[in-house]
Amino acid sequence: MQIAILGGTGPQGRGLASRFAQDGHQVSVGSRKADRAAQVAEELNERLPSGITVGAGTNLDVVTDADLTIIAVPFDGQAALLTDLVDALAGQVVVNCVNPLGFDKQGPHGIEVPEGSAAEQAASILDRSTVVAGFHHLAASVLLDDGPVHDETVMVCGDDADAKATVIGLCGAVAKRGGVDAGPLRNARYLEPLTAVLISINKAYKAHSGIAISGL
Repeated sequence: MQIAILGGTGPQGRGLASRFAQDGHQVSVGSRKADRAAQVAEELNERLPSGITVGAGTNLDVVTDADLTIIAVPFDGQAALLTDLVDALAGQVVVNCVNPLGFDKQGPHGIEVPEGSAAEQAASILDRSTVVAGFHHLAASVLLDDGPVHDETVMVCGDDADAKATVIGLCGAVAKRGGVDAGPLRNARYLEPLTAVLISINKAYKAHSGIAISGL
């Protein structure tokens, strides 16, 4: 599968790019500046096994030929980015892993999004794409590590069963327990701020823990 990652130059985007490339997918990282994307791709390629490479380009460049696009940008930049890419992303499955968080003296916390969640905001803008939410709770440091993926579960939300199945099929590359169907897209309202809880746990225990769904 040809996968484009917008926000691919950030820690989460780099980690996802590395894991999906090693799983046999053709992956490209996007950025507003092509030279920045190229620099990150070069850094990733130096770490990847021989014969596995990650491509790079501007955000528009990488989504043009993609089968699936992952949005991994800061929330405050999401709306402007996606508005510019409405036509380019038409007909695609778009995976949103954006976590709208704020930080104060008590630590991280979820913030209100008028549309309900970052994923729902993306869907409201990309009205000719199929938006799915997933990959919210994976630690970038673990994704970028050379070791095996952790014993985690990826919760995937969306309103299109086929699109969710496609995304769930990718999850084994980044989480030992793979992916699970976590309901309609509106459930992203609960997945996104849950990241604040996970950050707090990891800070308290100096860990890189994730979320695992048992009993399935």
